[in-house]
Amino acid sequence: MGKNPEKSGGVWLWGLLLPYVALLWLPFYNAREPAIAGFPFFYWYQFAWVPLTSLLIYLVYRKVK
Repeated sequence: MGKNPEKSGGVWLWGLLLPYVALLWLPFYNAREPAIAGFPFFYWYQFAWVPLTSLLIYLVYRKVK
């Protein structure tokens, strides 16, 4: 009677937690080096997650839909 997690996409929804975990673990990216185009690692790491998060949301949406 319950939904099958594989069919409903429940397993794929865990992919949405990756950006939260990656950005909440501040000691990992609290550094200046390596710098890219003058941006310290602290900033470009966060900027890099913007398109990555969009891509993850799109992939999960396509799998759940």
